[in-house]
Amino acid sequence: MSVPRWLRTAGLVLAAFAGGAVTSQAVHARNQSSSPYDPFDQLSWVLVLVENHYVDPAQRNKIVEGAIKGMVAELDPHSAYMTPQEYALFQSDTEGKFGGIGVEVDFRDERVMVLAPMEGSPAARAGMKPGDEIVAIEGKPVRGERLEKIIGLMRGPAGSRVRITLRRQGVSEAIQLDLAREEIHVASVVGKRLDSDVAYLKLRQFQAGTHDELLRVTAKLRAESTRPLRGVLLDMRNNPGGLVDEAEAIADEMLDAGVIYTTRHRGKVIDEVKANSGGALAGLPIVTLVNEYSASSSELVAGALQDNRRASVIGSSTFGKGSVQTIFDLPGGAGMRLTTMRYYTPSGRSIQAQGIQPDVRVEASRPLQPGEVVRESDLDGHLSAEAGGGTANTNVARGPIVRATADDTGPARDVPADPTKGSDFVLATGYKMLIEKLGAAPR
Repeated sequence: MSVPRWLRTAGLVLAAFAGGAVTSQAVHARNQSSSPYDPFDQLSWVLVLVENHYVDPAQRNKIVEGAIKGMVAELDPHSAYMTPQEYALFQSDTEGKFGGIGVEVDFRDERVMVLAPMEGSPAARAGMKPGDEIVAIEGKPVRGERLEKIIGLMRGPAGSRVRITLRRQGVSEAIQLDLAREEIHVASVVGKRLDSDVAYLKLRQFQAGTHDELLRVTAKLRAESTRPLRGVLLDMRNNPGGLVDEAEAIADEMLDAGVIYTTRHRGKVIDEVKANSGGALAGLPIVTLVNEYSASSSELVAGALQDNRRASVIGSSTFGKGSVQTIFDLPGGAGMRLTTMRYYTPSGRSIQAQGIQPDVRVEASRPLQPGEVVRESDLDGHLSAEAGGGTANTNVARGPIVRATADDTGPARDVPADPTKGSDFVLATGYKMLIEKLGAAPR
């Protein structure tokens, strides 16, 4: 008797499911063993199955590298295994120099927008302008791509070339630029002397040499007038963090005594870092600006100044990354970023998944939409505030709320000598508070 095709097909499907069930039971039985090596046996089983049965021949190195990446990434959002190429990119970020075209970009609605080309850079010489949209790199559209991938495409060895496609408002045709990459040096500290002898200091990130940059910029501002500086407006908005030792050194310049931060490993205090006397800015009143993109080391500095009553903190709640990553060199040029500690403010407040709450909170005039702002506590697999999942000291709102008169409370690129006459509402609010501390009217 012939068997209908549908029945033969059903039989094959059932056989496949039955085989899978038998295999699953066999693996499950092995998992009942108490041997600590069972997970490695499981990994070996999967490796053999992939190599023997995957639709195309699989490269063992690629499989193992993926397994290592997954193992480390499963720990928390900030631990990561880095391939040699990724590790080199990471190191160039912390050193503040890399091969690239020299352009500052912003990501808006999945679009890559040019904020400004760096002075003297390949991008500037080629005529790239603020407001241009980068639509393709090497002919590949970039809209919706991950930030890390886009940055990786623009960077490369000095002397190598890259083709950038731009869209410019008022220009109908796409603009094609063929650029030669150069070694780009990124300044991490920007300073300006404002009215009423206020020093505006913008800390972009904490990279190798940031502390020395701060001292040089401060000395330059002091040399611009015979009058002494009277106060500091410290802007750490959009500062993603960076090297903890650089942040520690900068906080030390603004404190004359007291604890800067403590670190804990598996619930035990590992280190207590204290300030030395004689900081370069220790005698000046300070107002600090932060926002939801102020993270990690910038939160460490803000918390140190706030708890030691050295600065009023203005803006919005910070990102909430209160963990320390240690960098390990691995064979073959690879590296690993591994979370090894949590850090705490001088009063013992946990920053992890809580952030720093400003003394004066500035909110946008319109309600933020769900998902518009992402903080540490929104990330899958984020660490709790305390080891073991407990709740740390509650970091509640500390002071009044000021509502901005415009939707955009983000930092403006240009800082006027009198910030109250500019469009940056948070900067203007911080400047007015500092002037009140100094007891002088803006001039």
